[in-house]
Amino acid sequence: MKQILAAMLATAALATPAQAAFNSAYTDLDLDECLVLDADDFGASWACPGYKGYPLMVSEGDLRFSLAYGFNIDPSDRWQTLPPFNRLGERLEWRLSNDLGRWMPIATIVRYHTADPETGEDKGQVLVVTQLVEGNICHIAYIDAVANENANELAREAADTSGDFDCVNDEVEIIGTFEAY
Repeated sequence: MKQILAAMLATAALATPAQAAFNSAYTDLDLDECLVLDADDFGASWACPGYKGYPLMVSEGDLRFSLAYGFNIDPSDRWQTLPPFNRLGERLEWRLSNDLGRWMPIATIVRYHTADPETGEDKGQVLVVTQLVEGNICHIAYIDAVANENANELAREAADTSGDFDCVNDEVEIIGTFEAY
């Protein structure tokens, strides 16, 4: 009887979903590998490969870049960017959760290089954390990658809390020391 009970408990333990775990996957952010959707004297937009086919669009206008994610991207939506002129880093970190029993993207972390307003030269670096919740996709945190020694860890911690952020009413959190612009 004890063996049957032990076997049942072991089977139940295996069937119980584990606590949500997080992981990272990376994709290159190389605009030369992306499909140009539109380009003129005022800017451009690209469709780029995302994590396992997750849609990613890049837009540039007024020397500022922005990203849009998801299956229902509306080109007329106002995309988020940073105030200073900027450019994107070369890699995109996708934060994944297995809360549903398979690895799904819940947030991204991308490095923005910000320009000095006087010279146009690179001045700072900001890790931008974006929540990926269909219908509620937006920046949720900014971390100065130069001023904070543990910037990547801070960004991952912020990304792993995504899901509860209200893009309409909540204000983007600045985490740690911030001197990027």
